[in-house]
Amino acid sequence: MEQIRTKVKKWGNSFGIIIPKEIISREGLKEDNEVFVTVQPKKYTTVGDIMELAKKFKIKRKSKKSTQEVMDEIDREFWPEDE
Repeated sequence: MEQIRTKVKKWGNSFGIIIPKEIISREGLKEDNEVFVTVQPKKYTTVGDIMELAKKFKIKRKSKKSTQEVMDEIDREFWPEDE
């Protein structure tokens, strides 16, 4: 089983998805095979989305902090320990 990211395309009055050739070959998929698709609506922005935007607009990283330091700051700000 493999997770892929693909786009929905309009086909007549319906929508369809494209399965990359490499996966079709590797999984031995044929016409009329049944596959399962998990739909995950995008209702939020992920860190990956932000990183893609940064690359697109050529924004350079300005923080000298490690990812763990940033995550610790977020934890402290949004979930302060009960004192």
